[in-house]
Amino acid sequence: MATEEQSEGLAFHPMEQFKIQPLFNDGPIHWYTITNATLWMAVVLLCVLALFVIGTRGRAIIPSRMQSVAELGYGFVHKMVEDVTGKDGLKFFPYVFTLFCFIVFSNFLGLIPGAFTTTSHIAVTGILAVAVFLAVTIIGFVKHGTHFLGLFWVKSAPLALRPILAVIEIISYFVRPVSHSIRLAGNMMAGHAVIKVFAAFAPLILISGIGIAVTPLSILAIVAMYALEILVAFIQAYVFTILTCVYLRDALHPGH
Repeated sequence: MATEEQSEGLAFHPMEQFKIQPLFNDGPIHWYTITNATLWMAVVLLCVLALFVIGTRGRAIIPSRMQSVAELGYGFVHKMVEDVTGKDGLKFFPYVFTLFCFIVFSNFLGLIPGAFTTTSHIAVTGILAVAVFLAVTIIGFVKHGTHFLGLFWVKSAPLALRPILAVIEIISYFVRPVSHSIRLAGNMMAGHAVIKVFAAFAPLILISGIGIAVTPLSILAIVAMYALEILVAFIQAYVFTILTCVYLRDALHPGH
């Protein structure tokens, strides 16, 4: 009976690519177990080090390709932090830049066939978002003390509406890490799942006559989705980073 039910189900599982598995055994996963997720996090770290350490070791007036990419990324995030948070926010540039590098490399490496996209897991993006939330909250109280609570008091609103708006502001403030993390993980997971679904229809030409029409369409869909995912990989890293800068600006300048 179970075999019949299994045969009637889907022959492919789009979400199986997000399953965390141990690398060296089939036992339970503990905090110290080396998994496919930790492997690809290590690969991300090595790629970042290769770009910014090895790629810029022989710095020259006429830069190499790796040096050009490193300088472009550095300048892009530096300008973002300065434009959003102001000059006083540049002291936090190393942290913001580290976030951007980790996310953008994780997103792009996840596009390699057979790779594991670490940013598709809410556990990873959640830790990043909570770290940003705690950091900006601590910075706000350390820099402004109780005046940081002025972030929730909208002085430009009519007096009668200020208490209601204060409650809304407080709720939206504590929802930040949830939306911050789900946005990144959801977008990365959805795109990869759609590509997997289209990929499941590609071999139909080997199975049935209908595949003559379905297979070319599925291949075109895969190419289109992959191109879109390349764009999404960068945009989501940018969105996560610029939201971090916005939250940091609120901590540095809590007045409305």
